[in-house]
Amino acid sequence: MAVPDILSSVVAPLNHQLFHLGQDAVTWAELLGFATGAVCVWLCVRASVWNFPVGIANNLFFLVLFWSARLYADASLQVVYLVLAAYGWMVWLRGGERHSRRRMGRASRSSLYVLLALLVPVTWGLTVLLTRAHDSAPFWDALTTALSLAAQWLLNAKQIENWYFWIAADLVYIPLYFSKGLDLTGIVYVLFLAMCLVGWRSWRCELATPVTRAVTA
Repeated sequence: MAVPDILSSVVAPLNHQLFHLGQDAVTWAELLGFATGAVCVWLCVRASVWNFPVGIANNLFFLVLFWSARLYADASLQVVYLVLAAYGWMVWLRGGERHSRRRMGRASRSSLYVLLALLVPVTWGLTVLLTRAHDSAPFWDALTTALSLAAQWLLNAKQIENWYFWIAADLVYIPLYFSKGLDLTGIVYVLFLAMCLVGWRSWRCELATPVTRAVTA
């Protein structure tokens, strides 16, 4: 049996339609993506390292979902997320002093300027690539990909600014998914947006404590 046939047989159950929500024919991939995504963001809000293994499972479910919806950048992004999550997991566990757990901190201005400067060429390049690949929403798919990669990079470093990029990405993701008939995923991202705001506030309060300020100075 060819590799594509094997992969198709593996993901087929995840594409099984469970019920309809508006125009969205909800599959196992979307439903499980909803569940693992919500848990992952909640764990991020709590600054728990367990967000990474749960996030890896979320990446796999959304990879199947987005590829089926022809959102190729979002699908490919899940593979990148998986690699970044594995790296972030290691950093949070052993990226502190003397290979201790990583502490929460803030990004430097220079690193933020670099990330912001990279958003334009990355978005442009992905837009060109996705247009040629007949992506269903090339510019918006490219923009959210660029924002999400920047957010994940900052999350891996356990820096509070990751929430700004997640919030910006979610504000684009929500109307994008509703416009593609992925109503459940759109609702999920409304929840993600609310949780990101809670996460930003929680991390800000954590950084305001004297102990955290001392170790991040």
